[in-house]
Amino acid sequence: MKTTMWNADLGNGMYKNPILYADYSDPDACRAGEDYFMIASSFCNAPGLPVLHSKDLVNWKVVNYILPKVPEERYDKPVHGCGVWAPAIRYHDGTFFACFPMPDEGIYMSTTKDPFGTWSEPVNIRPGAGWIDPCPFWDEDGRAYLVAGVAKSRIGYKSVLHMIEMQPDGMGLIGEAKVVFDGNLNEQETIEGPKLYKRNGWYYIFAPAGGVKTGWQTVLRSRNIFGPYEYRVVMRQGDTPINGPHQGAWVDTVTGEDWFLHFQDVGAHGRLLHLQPMKWVDDWPVIGIDKDEDGCGEPVLFYKKPDVGKKYSVCTPQESDEFNSQNLSPQWQWNANINEKWMFCNGQNGYIRLYSYPVTDSYRNLWDVPNLLLQKISAPNFTATTKLTFKPTKKYTGERTGLVVMGLDYAGLFVENTKDGLVLSQSVCDEADRGSLEKTNASVSLEGNTVYLKSTFSTMDRKNAGNEGGYDLVVMCKFSYSMDGMTYRSLGIPFRVKEGRWIGAKTGLFCTRPSIQTNDGGWTDVDWFRIGK
Repeated sequence: MKTTMWNADLGNGMYKNPILYADYSDPDACRAGEDYFMIASSFCNAPGLPVLHSKDLVNWKVVNYILPKVPEERYDKPVHGCGVWAPAIRYHDGTFFACFPMPDEGIYMSTTKDPFGTWSEPVNIRPGAGWIDPCPFWDEDGRAYLVAGVAKSRIGYKSVLHMIEMQPDGMGLIGEAKVVFDGNLNEQETIEGPKLYKRNGWYYIFAPAGGVKTGWQTVLRSRNIFGPYEYRVVMRQGDTPINGPHQGAWVDTVTGEDWFLHFQDVGAHGRLLHLQPMKWVDDWPVIGIDKDEDGCGEPVLFYKKPDVGKKYSVCTPQESDEFNSQNLSPQWQWNANINEKWMFCNGQNGYIRLYSYPVTDSYRNLWDVPNLLLQKISAPNFTATTKLTFKPTKKYTGERTGLVVMGLDYAGLFVENTKDGLVLSQSVCDEADRGSLEKTNASVSLEGNTVYLKSTFSTMDRKNAGNEGGYDLVVMCKFSYSMDGMTYRSLGIPFRVKEGRWIGAKTGLFCTRPSIQTNDGGWTDVDWFRIGK
């Protein structure tokens, strides 16, 4: 189903930012002919490393995932904030390379000839904790290199960029790493996310600094890949509401234009994707609009679409799902690595079956439940509605299903089988990440087992004085239900949506049962999940 909740393409040759009102954090992109491919961090969610495709840099679609599962067995359970961090994607000599860090495990590389198809099993080319945000690069002489940042939480220091030679096939590193830039010495604290390019004989490292909410975009350049590098700040927030505009990708068009993709951290919605015009002045890039011509631009809210030589149709990432396929639509991710016992897709009959999966003996709340089927929230104002039929086992009580809005705090409409029959509750869990227990705000008994559940999201801007001029988005959610799909009744109280750990809030479905030693369990048949007004 097509969504009109957020459309960056204005249809008149112009576009508006953000181009994606969703949490595609730490984006990187490359062009292969007339096609653009973008990937983003995915942390512990699976499948991991989403691949988005565009023809014009404004209209994007999720087309694939690089990782069916997150490498390493510990991600069979949620490990929030860990897993796949800021990646890089490059197209070199007919092959696509995706390089990504797992800050506790190492730097990985995966390749493919077809980005819409299967990617290779990732190879850990630098085992060990500490390095993050890697980017591969191939020079004209055939030699290859890797630049990377560091995570203080894993290695004890930050704001430092390393460079090391890489095997030309991308599957290993050569020699010793060298520190090519120390942001602690240059007022570029928290410099990270480096992306390496070459132009006119200059090596360029595009790297954000200053932190995700209050930072800026810095660019380094040198005639020698190992430095020394000089630097310049090329984009700041300025007088705009786009705080922390940095971390992303320089791409060009077949017509010779230059553009920059980056994110903006806005809290509960996560890190939204923006597109900025870019130009070169005296072999320095200037990103955004440079009003005072000092070499540092400001991000734009509206601008002329990139000239890619052709016109392409409008599209947006997938949101609604009628479950008419034997495969999940690509907007869905699980809270941990996929287990075949969680779900059955019956595309012929137009539904998915979520089996009630037992929680652990130490269960406190849904934060650490792996079989949450979730998608990003993708517009400032919208509704998420689902129709489900709950068929719990009659052998015991405590099986649950429902619609959840998930973050550090979460809330939702949950159906539970009790000794008195099915009960629908609106429940909230504050500080779920700290092991808090749910609180029920309101409950009603259900006469039937088919119910329609709705969450209504609304967003407002609120200036955050503690954020140095940045902007925070306050997102509220109200819940309602229906037994016939036409008349909805409110249930419970409004919930302030909270971001997750390094990610925006998500919404979706689940089905669980108590930690009981039995093979028997019920299920939920989900007819559809629709995003609307």
